[in-house]
Amino acid sequence: MADVCEEWGVDVSRGPDWLFLRLRPGKTEPAGMADKIWSLADRHFVYRLVLEMNDVSMIPSHLMGQLVMLQKRVLQREGALRLCGLSKECAEALRFCRLDQALPNFASLEDAVKGQRRHAPHFANA
Repeated sequence: MADVCEEWGVDVSRGPDWLFLRLRPGKTEPAGMADKIWSLADRHFVYRLVLEMNDVSMIPSHLMGQLVMLQKRVLQREGALRLCGLSKECAEALRFCRLDQALPNFASLEDAVKGQRRHAPHFANA
């Protein structure tokens, strides 16, 4: 596990052309997280990232800012930044701030890599 900022850790794994980063939140705000994750991507020469957010219970504004900063850097390298495993509350917070299109959330790691969003089933009225 690597440290991405004070008290925050990240588990890093690689797939073909993708870097998978599972965030491990700490008790403090994630200052400098975008820089540290960018450094990991640069070290691996991979700019297609999936952030696994399963352990993140809330997204404060500072974390949103770090994610936006990271997204801008990734796009400059023609890469992709996708999230997966966000709680319903975290996904709603991104939607409320109109960041859900810029920072897409997927149900699973596999869906994030494929870029497939699963939609809720539609039920016909009886």
